[in-house]
Amino acid sequence: MSGTGMGESIGSQAARLRALAVLRIRSRAVAVALLPAAVAVVLFAGGVTGHMSGGGWDTARWVTSVCALVVLVLAAAVAAVIVRAEPALSPTVELPERSAPDLYRLVRDLAERLDVPPPSALALTPDCDSWLEDRTHPAHSLRHVVRSGPRVRRSTEAPVLVIGSPFLWWMRVAELRAVLAPVVAGTAPSAHPDIAAARRFVRGLDAAVALASDSAQRAVRSTPRRLLGRLAFGFIGPISRMLLRSCHTYAGEMERGVAAAASERAQAVDYGLRIVAQEQVGLAYAGWDRLLTRVALPAWRMGRWPSRLDAGVVSALTELSRRDRLAEGFASRLGERPACDLLEEPGAVDEAASLLAARLFHGGPAETGVNWSPVGWQEYPEEVVDRKWRTEAARLHRVLDGLGVTPSEGPDGPTLARVITHLGRPAPEVGENLAAGISAEVAREEAAAASVPVVRSQGDALNGWGADPLPLFPLQPPRTGRELLADHVTAMVCCAAVDTAGAAPGLDWLDGPALLIRGERSADLMSPVLSLTEDGDPGPLRAWLTRTGVRAEKPVRLV
Repeated sequence: MSGTGMGESIGSQAARLRALAVLRIRSRAVAVALLPAAVAVVLFAGGVTGHMSGGGWDTARWVTSVCALVVLVLAAAVAAVIVRAEPALSPTVELPERSAPDLYRLVRDLAERLDVPPPSALALTPDCDSWLEDRTHPAHSLRHVVRSGPRVRRSTEAPVLVIGSPFLWWMRVAELRAVLAPVVAGTAPSAHPDIAAARRFVRGLDAAVALASDSAQRAVRSTPRRLLGRLAFGFIGPISRMLLRSCHTYAGEMERGVAAAASERAQAVDYGLRIVAQEQVGLAYAGWDRLLTRVALPAWRMGRWPSRLDAGVVSALTELSRRDRLAEGFASRLGERPACDLLEEPGAVDEAASLLAARLFHGGPAETGVNWSPVGWQEYPEEVVDRKWRTEAARLHRVLDGLGVTPSEGPDGPTLARVITHLGRPAPEVGENLAAGISAEVAREEAAAASVPVVRSQGDALNGWGADPLPLFPLQPPRTGRELLADHVTAMVCCAAVDTAGAAPGLDWLDGPALLIRGERSADLMSPVLSLTEDGDPGPLRAWLTRTGVRAEKPVRLV
């Protein structure tokens, strides 16, 4: 196995040249730091040889020596921070070989076919992407010892292959191998000394900038000792940022060259299948995005996290194949062996990836608790959809009570008629006041939830991100008052339909919570609700209620 051989492609040559450019910037920085010391040495040598004698030369020698000492101390401090600062690790689910021996075997066989070093380990990310990640920093080694027991990690160790967990459930084994080929081919450049050194330097600069920024934020409300540290990082931060800006262009071109070289090397492996597999990548991303935003997010907001998100991707994409003629034929692939069969315990891995996805995209604790518990797909309609509707309906009536709205005529209890009557009044500010009240109530509840500290235990996958707030990657911007009002009125209608017309909560894999009337999904509810909330026109909604047999005057059960 060649290991360091990158071929003679244009991409590999460009990557090496850009790596040398990054290393030249490092060498220039070292030269600038040593320049005052070099001048001082010359001055002292001149004095010893008698060529630079006299009071003026003596003064110049001592001034230069003091300057050189200060510069060397500062340079040593900057270098120490750059070397010791821990680069951020991508939050992943660790996948030891005993948990996926067949997957490790597939990756090693692929590396052998590509004539590159195999990755040192495998990990999963709850996203539709795959990459190589260097984890050879000493701090990363210490964290690995804490998690998995003693192990010596060498600086020459190959990077970790991070695989998108949705790929394992949606893709077939051959498709996964084709998709991973250009990624695994990237281990060859990692073994090249110049590229590896340039990457370490850039990662160190990036980590130093992040450390300086984090220290400055903590020093705002801290002791004089931390203020002293803030002064030190106030010097280290700008120097690191300046060096990072100088390397930015060369580092980007280096990585593009590495990617081009890896892609060229991988062309000989399953090239025809890679074209088909890339279509599956795009389809998986579309299904994953819909599943997170439409299905998982409502559950997360209710304090429940779906424990089989990756398995849900298959259901979502199968439903997409059924609805979208562009996806015809994709469902027939499900008869082939899925890549998740390469795992020893797919369910446990899916659960771990699902919890990490909930933390990354929504925030929350790392372990199950009273207000943060897993939910299966079979229980989703009753434990998430029905609870969501009744919670929002209860909030809607609390706001109505706060606005002094009297109950509508009929039996005591919360009724849909009360909501329709209030929003159907001619005053234009009725809907705006109700939307503002709901927004304020939601904001108070979210603030109360955010005030609970999230403790990151030892070995937490998010510890590499320091004190960054969760979620790291929020899915959606805050909802407007009008959107919240429409959601709450819809929830009240659904509660009335369940309690008075025999409807049932359901799950649509692409659209999330759904109302099932006589076993069929009701897809025509949003338009009449918007007519009521946006225009104050209750006519379309009343017609819908009559058509479906929903009794607006009957009280509903709330939580």
